[in-house]
Amino acid sequence: MSKPKIVVLDSYTTTMNDLSWNELSSIGDVISYPRTSRSQIKERADGAEILLVNKVPLFEPEFEILHSLKYIGILATGYNNVDLGCARKRGVTVCNVPSYGTDSVAQNVFAHILGFANELGVHAAAVKRGEWCSSPDVNLCVAATRELAGLVIGIVGYGAIGSKVAEIAKAFGMQVIAYGPHRLPHTSENGTSFVPLDEIWEKSDIVSLNCPLNPDTHEIVNAKSISMMKRGVWIINTGRGGLVNERDLAEALESGRVGAAGLDVLSIEPPTQDNPLLAAKNCRISPHIAWTTQSARRRLIDIATQNVSAFLAGNPINVVS
Repeated sequence: MSKPKIVVLDSYTTTMNDLSWNELSSIGDVISYPRTSRSQIKERADGAEILLVNKVPLFEPEFEILHSLKYIGILATGYNNVDLGCARKRGVTVCNVPSYGTDSVAQNVFAHILGFANELGVHAAAVKRGEWCSSPDVNLCVAATRELAGLVIGIVGYGAIGSKVAEIAKAFGMQVIAYGPHRLPHTSENGTSFVPLDEIWEKSDIVSLNCPLNPDTHEIVNAKSISMMKRGVWIINTGRGGLVNERDLAEALESGRVGAAGLDVLSIEPPTQDNPLLAAKNCRISPHIAWTTQSARRRLIDIATQNVSAFLAGNPINVVS
């Protein structure tokens, strides 16, 4: 029996220069492209039964021209780049890859938090400039540092990543409160107290956004919610850029209403030069790298391959449509 045609349309961010699709090639004829523009989709995906995509958009115009398509494998957990309604209408199975980056993304949350708490970059730069050598004291403090123990971290979204963030926070001695749409307020689990969303804004010293982007969470951080927060709150977003109204956050950073923001995601990626957060005070942006450790990407490839194999066996897993 001939192998199915499998096309990977935007492979680079998954394989980079250190991983491959060798295992996937054992179950299908794989053609891999590092990047694909929307205008190239028809030419490259024509005749493919199976498509793997990370961020390539697949909406009604694409479904209209991809007549052989039976399966879409999303090389991510989020799937807002695929029109699930169109997929269902045409009988195309869509699967994602959950939980592959849990540890890596939670690590990035605390990279941002510790960056603000310890100001290692600022102090290391001062040492490089020779300022410690000329210091009258044994220590050189050029920026305020902060102890995490005792601070309240409010986690919005308590799935795999949110619960991992909570676990790490507890190890630092932080108080953990969380909000999740399927969690009962005023209950608790393993030291995490679940509260209504308003209490997250009101009580948190640090807010970590770990929820999916959907109509209920679009721009959940905005001028109104920021006005409810403690003055000087830190906001960390490793979820999706659309969770934040970027102009409102930039203005709050400039005024000091928000003390710091650590972001791994923006509403448009790569960002446009006029994004107000690029120049905002006390805003540190990592370029959507939370999920890109080699360990996480290897798990992503393994699970994506398992998804395809299960689909071909007639027992699809991790189905989102």
